[in-house]
Amino acid sequence: MQSTVPATGILDFFRNGFEHTAWRLETRREYDADQRTEEYQQFLQGVAPDNDEDSPWYSNTRTQTGQGKRIERVRLVDEPATDNQRYLLATTPGNLAAGEDIRYLYRSAAAAIGLEEEGDFWLFDSQVLARFNWQDSDRRMELTTDPEQVLRACQVRDAAWHYAVRYEEFNRRVPSPCEHRFPARPDPSRCAAP
Repeated sequence: MQSTVPATGILDFFRNGFEHTAWRLETRREYDADQRTEEYQQFLQGVAPDNDEDSPWYSNTRTQTGQGKRIERVRLVDEPATDNQRYLLATTPGNLAAGEDIRYLYRSAAAAIGLEEEGDFWLFDSQVLARFNWQDSDRRMELTTDPEQVLRACQVRDAAWHYAVRYEEFNRRVPSPCEHRFPARPDPSRCAAP
């Protein structure tokens, strides 16, 4: 098994790197890869993201889930959500349409169950743990099969999945429609308390 996956090789890894399940915990408040895109910059100006169903990620996800594989995530969200978290909320329908199952957990709830400090990772087939190296794009995902680390990731997955809620439910629970439905600077009249 390879020990690292460069940023440029992540999509290829997802084509062949797992047999049954790919599960991710997303803990960061901001993702540079999102923020460097024109779509993200437009989102900050109030333009809804164009969920390109033909993108390589969505196409691969449809292929993988069409073969019966599961691709799942739990995303931690702050109160209030950061711009990047709101962007990810806005793009989630595209991920769901491609076959992913994405759930949400407030960061405060994650902290209450001891998950806040875990850091982003992917867990493949409950056997391979991929931790992110945000400083070195040549070693973006660092892979390990170390039993202790994989066991901890499985425990984190189980707890996070238990407490997280589906996108649709989370979307209804968000205290204000301004949190993510209206991208940049919401119209105050649409955010007034009932």
